[in-house]
Amino acid sequence: MTNQLRLATMRVGSANLAARAVLLSYTILMFLPGFSAKSVAAQSVSDYRRTEDVIYGRKAGMALTMDVFQPTAPNGYGVIFVVDGGWFSSHDPAPGKPSVQPDAYKNLVGRGYTVFAVVPSSQPEFTIPDIIPDLGRAVRYIRYNAQQYGIKPDHLGIVGISAGGHLTLMIATQAAKGDPSAKDPVEREDSSVQAVVCFFPPTDFLNWGGPGIDGVGQASMSTLRTAFGPRADTAAGRQALGKEISPIYYVTAQMPPTLIIHGDADQIVPVQQSESFVDRALQAGAPIVRLIVQKGKGHGWEGFWDSKGDTDLYLAWFDRYLRGIGNHDDPRDNSGPAK
Repeated sequence: MTNQLRLATMRVGSANLAARAVLLSYTILMFLPGFSAKSVAAQSVSDYRRTEDVIYGRKAGMALTMDVFQPTAPNGYGVIFVVDGGWFSSHDPAPGKPSVQPDAYKNLVGRGYTVFAVVPSSQPEFTIPDIIPDLGRAVRYIRYNAQQYGIKPDHLGIVGISAGGHLTLMIATQAAKGDPSAKDPVEREDSSVQAVVCFFPPTDFLNWGGPGIDGVGQASMSTLRTAFGPRADTAAGRQALGKEISPIYYVTAQMPPTLIIHGDADQIVPVQQSESFVDRALQAGAPIVRLIVQKGKGHGWEGFWDSKGDTDLYLAWFDRYLRGIGNHDDPRDNSGPAK
């Protein structure tokens, strides 16, 4: 057992919860980009320029940072990578926390995209409602500084995995205009994104795998209960909080083009979460929201980020809906043609 798994086990009080925590920690650590022993090698230094610890905001006396990866042959478009798993996040490698991993951005940078690896605040210090606004701030900061990074401010993409996918969809569904009277010029920018990709995201904590099943720190989310905060201690609190933090309740026809990839054997975030979200989006009139279900795959699968099949999908999505090149008519697309 690795040190990371031992730490995960120690945090949980009962033997039953400990076993589940180990499984969850293993899933997060081993299947997120950069943790797999079979990860592809990072690009050579000559292929991109990395700027570390760019401060995009401040909260509770701490700096919110991102790392920027600028390719030597940029295409003029930017993609935000949400560094988050289990609502944990870290800039540097730390036990049980996803961190900035240059390997993970290799394919995007190789395609010419400038990648912004955004590190939001993290549990247990912050809860999910605290973390969500960090992504809006990051989008605004990047848009305000688009010229500095050589990207188009009105063509931003975003990608997230698991809890990072949840945060990605919260941004996709809740884009807000800037405040023209704000003293901080960053806050005058809007927080919209123009293309979205996410893998196996939570979308509806009030219907977790089926109608009326509570997932607000319950069921497979019980090992992450700290992320939900004290409001998850009561049934009434969970109902209010679950609606507040579930992207499915904010879907509108104005959603940007969104691609979701999810395994139908996922035991942590049920594939029903993605299916219900896409159904709701289509009912709301969102024109381009697609789900690709990977048969027999669980919560992360070997090579899900680096395999040619999945890589081709998300690169083609950004090419089509940011750059306006190519198309994305894929036989595995089960939501119908783009309208």
